[in-house]
Amino acid sequence: MRRLWGAAWEPRGCGPGEERTGAQPEMPGARPAGLEKREAGRRLAALSARFTSPWLREEGSRARGPLDSGTAPSRSPASGDRQRQPQPQRQHETRCRPSPPADAWQAAAAGPMRSTGAPWSLVGRPQRRRRGPPRGAWALTAAGLLCTALAAYACWGQLPPLWPSPAPPRPVGVLLWWEPFRGRGGAARPPPDCGLRFNISGCRLLTDREAYGEAQAVLFHHRDLVRGPPDWPPPWGVPGGAAAELGLRELHGQEEAGAAAAEALAASGPRPPGQRWVWMNFESPSHSPGLRGLDADLFNWTLSYRADSDVFVPYGYLYPRSHPREQPPGLVPPLARKRGLVAWVVSHWDERQARVRYYHQLSRHVPVDVFGQGGPGLPVPDSGLLHTVARYKFYLAFENSQHLDYITEKLWRNALLAGAVPVVLGPDRANYERFVPRGAFIHVDDFPSASSLATYLLFLDRSLAVYRRYFHWRRSYAVHITSFWDEPWCRACQAVQTAGDRPKSIHNLAGWFQR
Repeated sequence: MRRLWGAAWEPRGCGPGEERTGAQPEMPGARPAGLEKREAGRRLAALSARFTSPWLREEGSRARGPLDSGTAPSRSPASGDRQRQPQPQRQHETRCRPSPPADAWQAAAAGPMRSTGAPWSLVGRPQRRRRGPPRGAWALTAAGLLCTALAAYACWGQLPPLWPSPAPPRPVGVLLWWEPFRGRGGAARPPPDCGLRFNISGCRLLTDREAYGEAQAVLFHHRDLVRGPPDWPPPWGVPGGAAAELGLRELHGQEEAGAAAAEALAASGPRPPGQRWVWMNFESPSHSPGLRGLDADLFNWTLSYRADSDVFVPYGYLYPRSHPREQPPGLVPPLARKRGLVAWVVSHWDERQARVRYYHQLSRHVPVDVFGQGGPGLPVPDSGLLHTVARYKFYLAFENSQHLDYITEKLWRNALLAGAVPVVLGPDRANYERFVPRGAFIHVDDFPSASSLATYLLFLDRSLAVYRRYFHWRRSYAVHITSFWDEPWCRACQAVQTAGDRPKSIHNLAGWFQR
């Protein structure tokens, strides 16, 4: 096929002062057009069909050189398919003009005859083809290629890059004032690698309080903040004696600690320039004492499971599945492994909680196996929580209190990841549907009583086709489980990188969080 192109076009060599042109050489032996109009028309139609076949288009794309157009073929390393990648347009003329693209050959072949009336040689009489290139053709071809390469190198060497690489994010220091729940005096773990774990670069995670003045943000975990004597950073720019005196003023009581610290900071001046104090909490308002003492513009940001937080970090979420191996595996969990009906794992048993009261009503109509500490719970088997729950068709994802967006690992990990259909008790259904497809869970509010819910669970136990519908979401989504406390730490760094410099403070922390 390459010989076919050579019969219709013989490129001239390119040397100093020479140019390649798009003029077609006259074909020897062409007959007058008036003698063969019908024959030429038939042959031209046949030729056009051949030129527009996929195979010939493929040949044309192979023949196209790097300067033929604004695109160049490349081969994907994964699939081997050709892709067209944009090439920057030359900003300086080279001394050798490029050859016409292969598409021009197709247009010429399918277009009208030349003005002389002679058809293309492929339509007219058969031509005598040379068996090889003329003497000196290889030298001219090499000279042309060298000319093109030198001109491109000279031009591109003088030009700045057209697509500069994005600037790396500015380095951000984030100080964790205590490690949550280890807190005061606990051995701190080494900080995580945000780039490796969460693809967040430019983070400098700090645990040494000596670096307080270098941090752009400081994280304070609420539970450790309100337990024990107040432990705040010293007022910035205050001499040591005055700071110690202010510290003594803060020791009068836990509830007044936040207000005293805010008063001290207001009297002594701001914290380090541009530094943000971040209040971090993942407990519900019902289990967050001491909120009233933390008002009065003490914190700049909030970090919690609430979607309206300054830094939103939920307990888990669904994301589009890109690989079959992502958790949870399989479109439907193996039903042969499910030997029980309803399971519940509870760590803190309190008869006053709504979840315990609802359990007592439900267990009268359907068997519920309870695991965990307190109450009627049994120890979790050695196989682990996920393997235990995977043996059941339903899991009671009951929250310890009902508040906006308070949807914990009981849904994400214990139910969805384990492969059991969650029966949820927490915020209302509309709140759940902000994060989970409506057909992926059963809400207790959908039923007028616990007995009617039990009747529906027994129906699903017998109707496997309907039961399987609760796993349709697994075709499109995988489950992400938040890693505490590494992920909130890195997300705070990311928020500082993307935030502007406009100052902000939380005027009424308790009013916002308890609504």
